[in-house]
Amino acid sequence: MAAPLLAIQLEPGPFQPLLAMEQWQAQVQERMGHLPAAESSFVGRVRPHTGAGEPLAALELEHYPGMTEAQLHHLAAEAANRRAVAAVLVRHRVGRVRPGEPIVLVAVAADRRGPAQRCCQELLEALKHEAPFWKREWRADGSGLWLAGNTPL
Repeated sequence: MAAPLLAIQLEPGPFQPLLAMEQWQAQVQERMGHLPAAESSFVGRVRPHTGAGEPLAALELEHYPGMTEAQLHHLAAEAANRRAVAAVLVRHRVGRVRPGEPIVLVAVAADRRGPAQRCCQELLEALKHEAPFWKREWRADGSGLWLAGNTPL
């Protein structure tokens, strides 16, 4: 099997997940000559409240340029190879993200639904727990709080 097509990108501003998926599908089709039979995707949006239940003005994600992209690529490649999928798309926001805005998009193409779904889930968990992002919740009063951990499933 050919090496999986990995499309990894950090987004400094808002993006449109469905447009990103259409562009990715065109890349997959061009490379393979067809679209694989199965796709699994996930779009995550910022919640309207903090972990403590207070209204959230924004979630800020800081990262170390170069290192973060390399780690996202590594995580995607590991999951793709473990599940033998054809292609993986990861778009992840950095900077300030307002409630309701997309923060992450993961899509996986494979010959079967099982590998596509399992790879998508596995990669989402890896992004949540192993990707080098530092997160700060901003409240409406202008105060901010750095988060020590990640939210549960």
